[in-house]
Amino acid sequence: MYDIIIVGAGPAGLTSALYARRANKKVLVLEANTYGGQITNSSRVENYPGIEFISGFDFATNLYNQVLKLGAEIKFETVIRIEKDKTVVTNKNTYSAKSVIIATGSKNRKLNIKNEDKFIGSGISYCATCDGNFYKDKIVAINGGGNTALEDALYLSNIASKVYVIHRRDKFTGDKKYIDELNNKDNVEYIFNSVIISINGVDKLESISIKNKDNEEKTINVDGLFIAIGREPNNQMFYNVVNIDKTGYIISKDNVHTKTKGIYVAGDARVKDLRQLTTAVSDGSIAATIAIKEMKE
Repeated sequence: MYDIIIVGAGPAGLTSALYARRANKKVLVLEANTYGGQITNSSRVENYPGIEFISGFDFATNLYNQVLKLGAEIKFETVIRIEKDKTVVTNKNTYSAKSVIIATGSKNRKLNIKNEDKFIGSGISYCATCDGNFYKDKIVAINGGGNTALEDALYLSNIASKVYVIHRRDKFTGDKKYIDELNNKDNVEYIFNSVIISINGVDKLESISIKNKDNEEKTINVDGLFIAIGREPNNQMFYNVVNIDKTGYIISKDNVHTKTKGIYVAGDARVKDLRQLTTAVSDGSIAATIAIKEMKE
């Protein structure tokens, strides 16, 4: 019997484990893939307070080793389901706990075209606020038409020399206030009714090729491509113990409580306005602290 089982070894999950072990709780972290989550894809993290610069991989590795040193168990197994009595079933074993913290995060929806993965960190990004400053006075493109894409375009318009916004429809689906702001930007250009068909370069991104609805193709030289076509949470196996919104994110009360007593959520897996490294570790610390407090009660 564990005090706390944490599902997910990203920043939120590992921070939960850190706080739980410091409270001398017996902790098990279960991870389907590898530790670190999405932050490992970021070549440079420069917006975490107190750390001027660190790679996402190094940040995740430091946190992972810190948690191991404190005595948490970390097992690489895929969680299949969680029961209301806090039994956690994986592809290998079944575990019992007094509390469970779901910290499975979410992943960026990809274009799934050649060179996308190859150039992550070398021209391809999914987070303008994370990586935008690397493109000061450079040419960038954003793919998407919702609020995230429009907010990214606004953010980057104050950094980059030129911003292309590429959208597959004939108009944006984001809020009018963002569109109105973008319309006043001299360095922003819209490309509607178009999709990206190739990502080009040798060692880094050099250009993108797009095709419009009339099957006309053209290539645009860019230094960076920000893909903002949505995110995909991995919560479908938890429907019996949590409430999930139409996009797949866990609905939480007071940020961490789910509908099932003793089951909590932290990080990008939940409904929230900002998904950043800082908010993930914040969620993780809060979830663990509340779980410990409520176990005592």
